[in-house]
Amino acid sequence: MHKSLISIALLATVAACSPANENVAQDTAAVEAGALTQLGGTPAGPIHTASIGDTLALSGYDAVSYFNADGGPVEGTEEFTVNYQGYDYRFTSEENAKTFSADPAKYAPQYGGYCAWAIGANDALAPGDPNVYKIVDGKLYLNFSEGVAERWNKDIPGFIEKGDVNYPTHSPDEHFTS
Repeated sequence: MHKSLISIALLATVAACSPANENVAQDTAAVEAGALTQLGGTPAGPIHTASIGDTLALSGYDAVSYFNADGGPVEGTEEFTVNYQGYDYRFTSEENAKTFSADPAKYAPQYGGYCAWAIGANDALAPGDPNVYKIVDGKLYLNFSEGVAERWNKDIPGFIEKGDVNYPTHSPDEHFTS
């Protein structure tokens, strides 16, 4: 987004300092089209990122790709980024970015991408591995590891019920620390 703002400012400066140029409006529109999509909103709880202050959610994986029958999650690109609740979600295509933008709550991982078993079983924050996941009732849940997912699989409804109660008690500015 920062690059887009700089580009727009540069284009505006060039337009103001040069003879009338029909292409400036077209160039500005092109820069804006590639800009980060801002959806706004505030998270109900913490969102997992690699480090405190980072804004990349879901480790850069395309949230919509989890719901496609194409063989599982795929990493998104910076070109197709949507900012939702202050965090950046990346996508593999403009189509997936638009799909997410139309209903972000449907595609964003539950519990902010934290481990579903940890939040349900222990009311604890543990990182979710974007490759260890399950879609339950149309919602995406991540777990820390395959071993943890095996524990979670033993009582998915019970862990979801507890996780739905536990997760909102955590402050949005909390972050997993080792």
